Amino acid sequence: MLRDITLGQYFPGNTVVHRLDPRTKLTLMIVYITALFMAKGLFAYLFMFSILILCLVVSKIKPRAVLSGLRPIFIIMIFTVVLNIFFVRGETVLFKWQFITVTKEGVVTAAYMASRLLMLIVGTFLLTYTTSPITLTDGLERMLGPLKKIKVPVHEFAMMMSIALRFIPTLIEETDKIMSAQKSRGADFESGGLIKKAKALLPIIVPLFISAFRRADDLATAMECRCYHGGEGRTKMKVLRLAFRDYLAFLCSAAVVASVVLLGIFT
Repeated sequence: MLRDITLGQYFPGNTVVHRLDPRTKLTLMIVYITALFMAKGLFAYLFMFSILILCLVVSKIKPRAVLSGLRPIFIIMIFTVVLNIFFVRGETVLFKWQFITVTKEGVVTAAYMASRLLMLIVGTFLLTYTTSPITLTDGLERMLGPLKKIKVPVHEFAMMMSIALRFIPTLIEETDKIMSAQKSRGADFESGGLIKKAKALLPIIVPLFISAFRRADDLATAMECRCYHGGEGRTKMKVLRLAFRDYLAFLCSAAVVASVVLLGIFT
């Protein structure tokens, strides 16, 4: 069911990961992505995977929530694997039939690309799972604060990001309700070829767009009624301050990057 998809949701908690400053978590995510692209070889990937599992265990995020969030990107992962298997050329041929050639290098590259994509997405999920949209907005705004000097609308940009993340679960739930209503009227979304399935989605897309625009209009009206006029002159109820755990997290992230570099050199 679509309602089981956890993409964009926030799971409240009181773990060390939850209590980290949002700026720290944003920085750690950037460092993790950088280290992931720097990783070379099996041991480096296993090290990055173990770091990710450790963060998930510490944050007490249920494996079911992570697997549910991965459902929408399974097709992308399969597509990436297929492309790398059949289009990456190498010297060691494992299978050849007419114009189709599968090499050992292609299989290895496909495995690395799939692992990297999986860890990249789960690492991003961990940020939204452990950080509320409001806190994430404050952290993003503070990080991009220097851009205000060149007239960049940082507050509005951060607000749009927060609203987009907030409404992902809402739109997924709305889609599930529309599909259930269409199925009760005899709609069939499972049988037939690709073209037929695409045509069957039209009765879903139209009401979903109408509902999304209606929600956006209601949100804009509510913000205007509360005299919202952007970030100019606004104060924060909770001022963000870095704690000892944040500095310790920065130190650990530097150690992770150094370990990935060393593993790439000596393995």
